[in-house]
Amino acid sequence: MQISGTRRRLSKISYVLGTTSALALLLSGCRGGGASTTAAATAAPDVSVATVKSTQVHEWDEFNGRVSAIGTVEIRPRVSGYVQRVAYTEGDEVKQGDILFVIDPRPYQDALDSATAQLAHAKATAQLAQLQYKRAQILMQSAAISHEEFEARRADYDQGSADVQTALAAVATAKLNLSFTEIRAPISGRTSRAMLTAGNLAQADQTLLTMLVSQDPVYVYFDCDEQSFLRYSSLMRQQGRTAQGSPVRVGLANEAEYPHLGTVDFLDNQVDPTTGTLRARAILPNPTHQFTPGLFARVELDDRGQYKALLISDRAVLTDQDRKYVYVLGPNNTAMRKDVQLGRIVNGLRVVESGLAEGDKVVVDGTQKIFFPGASVQPHDVTMDAALSDTQTAMN
Repeated sequence: MQISGTRRRLSKISYVLGTTSALALLLSGCRGGGASTTAAATAAPDVSVATVKSTQVHEWDEFNGRVSAIGTVEIRPRVSGYVQRVAYTEGDEVKQGDILFVIDPRPYQDALDSATAQLAHAKATAQLAQLQYKRAQILMQSAAISHEEFEARRADYDQGSADVQTALAAVATAKLNLSFTEIRAPISGRTSRAMLTAGNLAQADQTLLTMLVSQDPVYVYFDCDEQSFLRYSSLMRQQGRTAQGSPVRVGLANEAEYPHLGTVDFLDNQVDPTTGTLRARAILPNPTHQFTPGLFARVELDDRGQYKALLISDRAVLTDQDRKYVYVLGPNNTAMRKDVQLGRIVNGLRVVESGLAEGDKVVVDGTQKIFFPGASVQPHDVTMDAALSDTQTAMN
C-alpha cells in the first residue's frame, strides 16, 4: 500500500514538471515571435514620391453635338412640265449655277414667241397713235379739229404706250419661265439622289426633285448644361467678353482627340426648361469635306482659358468617406496626410484646386503600405509624368 501511494505521488510530480516546462517553452516562443513582429512593423516601407507638377493648363468642357450644313435647299421646279433630263450625277459636288434638271422648254419657248409678237403689235399700234396725236396737236392750233377729237387721239396714244408696257412685261415673264426650265443649283454643295427621272411630270413649287447641302464651312450644334452655362456667363462678365468667338475643338466618333478647331457663333435666347440645356452652335471650316451633315461630333468648349495649376497622378489620391486626401513626404521621411480638393483631368493628370503647395512631394506608389499618418517611409523619387505613364501601362 505504501509503495502504491509513493508511485502516485511521483506521477503527479512528473506531470507538474512537464506542464511547467511546456508553458516555459510556449512563453519563450511567444516572446520571440512578438519581437520579430515588432521589428517587421517598425521597418519603413519603400514608396515612390513625385513632386507636384506646376504648369500652365487649358481646361475644356466636353459636350455632344451634331454636324449640320449651313445651307440646305430643297430643289423644286418653278414651272410645271415634264422632266427632259437629269443633268447631274447623284451625290456629286456641284457649284452654284450648275444645271441640275431640264424641264421640256418647248411650251415656254412658244409662249415667249407669242409674247414677242404681241409686243411687236403693241409697238406698231402705239407708233400709229403717236403720229395721230402729233398731227392732232398741229390741227388743234388752227382749230381744224374739235377739242373732243383731240382728246380721243391723246387717249389712243396713252393706251398704245400702256399696251407696249404690258407686252414688255409679258415678254419678260415668258423669258423668265423659259429660264426656269433649266433648274440650277442655288448654292454650291453636294447633291442628293434624283427624286424624279426623265419623263416624269414636275409640278411647280410642289414636286421635290433633290436635296442640296453646302459643305464648307459647317455648323456643329450642341447643348450646354445649365451649370456650365452659368459658369460661362459669370466668366464672360468678368472678362468683359461675349460667348461669340469662343474657341471650340471638335472630334468625330472615330477620332480620339479633338483635331478640328472652330468658334462659337450663336447661343439660343432661352434655356429649354424640359432638359435644362441651352442650344449653342459652332462654325468650323471643312475644306476636305470630312464633316457630313448629321454626323455625331464631340465638342470641347474653352472653360476659363489658360491658368497655372498643380497636377498630380490619380494613383496618389485616397478616399476617406466623402473626403479625398494624399500622403506627402514630411520631416524625417514621414508620410503626412493632406486633404485635397480635386478638379478635372488635364493631359492625364488631376488638377488640385486646394490642399497642396508647389514643391510638395506626393506618395504616388506604395500608399497601401502606409497604415497611419506620420508613419516612416523610405522614399524613392520619380517624376509625376512617369507616375502617369505607369498608371496608363497598368490600365492597358
